[in-house]
Amino acid sequence: MKQFRNSVATSRFSALSRRVPIAVRLVLGLVLLVLVGTTLLSMPMSDIGGAVSVQEALFTSVSALAVTGLSTITPSTDLSPAGKVILMLLIQVGGVGYMVLAILVFRLLGRSISLTDRMALQDSLGLINLGGIVQLSIRVFMTVLVIEFIGAVLLFFLWSNSGPLVGKPPGYIAFFAMFHAVSSFCNAGFDIFNGKYVFPTDTGTLAILSSLIYVGGLGIPVLFDAITTRNIRKFSLHSKLTLLVATGLVFWGAFAIFVSESVPGGMLDGLSFWRAFELSLAQSVSCRTAGFAFMGSLGELQSSSVMVMVTLMFVGCGPASMGGGITTGTFVCLVLALVSYVKRRDTPVVWGKAIPGEMVRKAAAVLTVGLFVVLTATWLILITHPGWSLEEAVFEVVSAFATCGLTLDRTLDLSIFGQYVIMFMMFWGRLGALTILFAFTRPSGPKRLRYPEEKILIG
Repeated sequence: MKQFRNSVATSRFSALSRRVPIAVRLVLGLVLLVLVGTTLLSMPMSDIGGAVSVQEALFTSVSALAVTGLSTITPSTDLSPAGKVILMLLIQVGGVGYMVLAILVFRLLGRSISLTDRMALQDSLGLINLGGIVQLSIRVFMTVLVIEFIGAVLLFFLWSNSGPLVGKPPGYIAFFAMFHAVSSFCNAGFDIFNGKYVFPTDTGTLAILSSLIYVGGLGIPVLFDAITTRNIRKFSLHSKLTLLVATGLVFWGAFAIFVSESVPGGMLDGLSFWRAFELSLAQSVSCRTAGFAFMGSLGELQSSSVMVMVTLMFVGCGPASMGGGITTGTFVCLVLALVSYVKRRDTPVVWGKAIPGEMVRKAAAVLTVGLFVVLTATWLILITHPGWSLEEAVFEVVSAFATCGLTLDRTLDLSIFGQYVIMFMMFWGRLGALTILFAFTRPSGPKRLRYPEEKILIG
């Protein structure tokens, strides 16, 4: 009888979950994880001498699960070893996506995966084809672990022989290597050096971390092509465009930062050409939503560099990647639409392929919503933080929206209200510009009427 009741309760729960829209499930899932993360980071085992309050634990949990890196604490000195492990696990869950991990757990338990769960996983991964998606999610997860492991091994051998960790126990160095490999690949930007050691910015460290950031920012669809195709010529149009735009933005950003900061009084003034270039390149990669301040404290940046970094952060990484922003897909879709309009074409065309009009409308919606929430959040920060400049407010808000984590040394000055604004932006940026809107709105249903058209003036 008890087994029958449990079966009925389970079936009712399954039926209820199937009626919950996918967007709502994604939002509620992230909220639940934030609460779990906050609880764990608030426990005595996670901090040192009660250094982390519940509010700080909440902010850190949101930032970790949104793979951002903005923080009101100093993880290296405020978190215990257990707290650092919890932080790393939250970053991993936030980066890979909890839907992927949930599906993996279900398979390990021998449970079947419902169609609704498969569709939620499809939306989380940003894939078009639903076929074989469960096996693909497992392969993607294993690929992520392999990449992070390789990065950690390289960092371990590098930091064992140079840098501030020389002479430390191997296990100590190994954890530092693993933490920063995960943080880099997941584009989180958390580090456990600052406040305790000088963050290493040697050529080897910059190369390893930048490579992890770049690959993590390409997105799961690109990893899918790399796993299944292994021939760049056979990659999908999405993957080819993502690689092109991501690489182009990195080198444009590196050039712009190099020029801006090489002027007298700039952060790169007085450095050799190669040193200035490698720092500019690494910082440009990091601006694409990773959040490591390789150049040092960014409070001394030139205004021109701030503009460049805000642009890189706002565009962000590839769709369904470890990063945020409006994504390179939205950016390239709008650029192609502009080119097609100038050339009087009906649809955007690239490499012999036409971009559907629905994709252009979605890209326009993502940009519009992104600009609206960024402007609104910036206004809220400015009216509640009178001492902040427009430059500082925009940088902080865009960094949160893009889940980047860079700051002009202003995060610690946020009021409680300001922290909630930034947390909302991180939450929004991680889920995507339209997911929250879809979660709280209902579709209008099938179109049965056609209304008369009338033109309005534009431009």
